[in-house]
Amino acid sequence: MVTMMQLTEEQLRSRRSRSKAIAWTLIALVALFFVVTIVKMGGNIVNRPL
Repeated sequence: MVTMMQLTEEQLRSRRSRSKAIAWTLIALVALFFVVTIVKMGGNIVNRPL
């Protein structure tokens, strides 16, 4: 049987802070990959025929 451990308020705050930092890092990486992809495709990508 597994018992649940109670986290202190400080530990919960630290966990939330770490989770937010990871989320912002992932968002920044996605944005960076998007920008690099658009730059590599060239500026005329929006003027191509559909």
